[in-house]
Amino acid sequence: MSRTSLTARRMMVVGGGLILGAAFALSAKSQTAPAAAPPAAPAAASPSPARLAIENRKAVYTLIGNNFKPLGAVLKGSPYDAATIQKSIARLVFLSGLLDDAFPEVSNVGEPDTKAKPDIWTSRADFDKKTKDFQTHLIALQVLNDTDKEATEAFKTAATAIGQDCKACHDAYRVK
Repeated sequence: MSRTSLTARRMMVVGGGLILGAAFALSAKSQTAPAAAPPAAPAAASPSPARLAIENRKAVYTLIGNNFKPLGAVLKGSPYDAATIQKSIARLVFLSGLLDDAFPEVSNVGEPDTKAKPDIWTSRADFDKKTKDFQTHLIALQVLNDTDKEATEAFKTAATAIGQDCKACHDAYRVK
């Protein structure tokens, strides 16, 4: 045999030995029991239905406020950015739909961390009408904005009406 073929054969034997050794090591490793899982943390107490409702509506109103800011900025003279305004209006329309379930009866009592007045539940028809007006005005603004796509007087009037809807509801049903 030539010296080259002898070296090649030795390399194959050494390589095969390495492969077999790795296979045995992996096989042994896979047969050992997995480490025990760490003990589970104690289960946290679930929030009460009232607390959950309050947290959800706070989150919705935070998002409504944040998404109204670009419209308010346009009303104060900032440049109209069609993409930003369209996205904000679409989000506001969606978020306003969540308000229908944001004030369940259970969230009327026992929770001090809310700015909702009890009048919401004692004057429910008026509160629901104010919510519906807000939703209707948002949809009207969305339709208008889909065609105009600029800060026209009609846009400003419609956006102002939405701001007035917020103020009317806050004046009547929000603790200051």
